Amino acid sequence: MQQQQQPMNQQGLMPQPPSVVTTKDHLYINDMLSWNLLAMKKAHFFAQQCVDPEVKNALEQAGQMHERHYQQILGHLQNNQQPQQGTMQ
Repeated sequence: MQQQQQPMNQQGLMPQPPSVVTTKDHLYINDMLSWNLLAMKKAHFFAQQCVDPEVKNALEQAGQMHERHYQQILGHLQNNQQPQQGTMQ
């Protein structure tokens, strides 16, 4: 049996997420969250160890970037968990 996939646009992005998240997708999403959380924590830790204000600022900005990515991923997941209007519960 072949899986039906949504067509991708010219940039290789799906216009909408698939309706089913596979186990492999779920594991990858968990990995993305873990990677961003770890990078955020490491950047914050190393920024606290820095004496040079420029390096400290760069590390803090990197940590904030990873925190934004983490929050964006969570936001996408939360948006997709809410029941669709007009569907049976």
